Amino acid sequence: MAQDFTAEKQRAAAWFRTLRDQIVEAFEGLEDSHTDGPLSDTAPGRFEVSKTTRAVDGDSDAGGGLMSVMRGGRVFEKVGVNVSEVYGQLGSSAQAAMAARGVPGMEDDPSFWASGISLVAHMQNPHCPAVHMNTRMFWTPHAWWFGGGSDLNPCIEYNTDTAHFHNTQKTYLDPHGADLYPTLKSWADEYFYIPHRGRARGVGGIFMDDRNSGDWEADFALTQDIGRAFLPAFVPLIEQRRTQTWDDTDKETQLVHRGLYAEYNLVYDRGTKFGLATGHDANAVLMSLPPMAKWI
Repeated sequence: MAQDFTAEKQRAAAWFRTLRDQIVEAFEGLEDSHTDGPLSDTAPGRFEVSKTTRAVDGDSDAGGGLMSVMRGGRVFEKVGVNVSEVYGQLGSSAQAAMAARGVPGMEDDPSFWASGISLVAHMQNPHCPAVHMNTRMFWTPHAWWFGGGSDLNPCIEYNTDTAHFHNTQKTYLDPHGADLYPTLKSWADEYFYIPHRGRARGVGGIFMDDRNSGDWEADFALTQDIGRAFLPAFVPLIEQRRTQTWDDTDKETQLVHRGLYAEYNLVYDRGTKFGLATGHDANAVLMSLPPMAKWI
């Protein structure tokens, strides 16, 4: 039976935009407050905001979003915080992929709607970890689900940073069920693994997809708490590490580690593949790539 879900879609899209605004404000606040260390004498970074569009076969009414990118800041070398709301008809390959994942009704009506927030931050100081976060809702006439999570990607690992990041996520997830954090942590460990390198791209976090418990309100509340956990999990790490001294060896380590990030996102990441396959703005889809990287 087809489900419209208009009100639910509007609430989800509004929440993703609200979370985007909170993160942009917090990140520009970090730039303003960074008064010690490299680049502290330069002007603080600011996000450049532009609209994105999704055009398919000449149809410009296929949705879009906002791409917010800061480059060359005091703290952030490159960070993007994007929100999108896209809709239309899934192509044949996307229909087949959805049907293979158990989404019903693809052969009858390939209409879809999706909204979400996607964030990737690459830092100036090699002691500051890179990070990724996204939350999203996907709808078809016969199904809906949520997905998302966040994971930490340090090039120089600190056990205390990893523990804080994971413990914060656990604190926000525990009210939704004691088994949820370990389940989503294990899922992240599996999802963010790079088979051709035989290693994870970072120190993990949480990840979920195809979340449909049958209770939309409960799943939406969980998705919101995944988003709410991000700033308290990440910002204290940057406040602590951003003034640490670093040398050329540290920077080299950072650039090589970024190569791992680029490889994963271009070869394996499901969101990158979906965005490019469905005609979304390529610059927005590839926003996650680092500004500079090296390979040995």
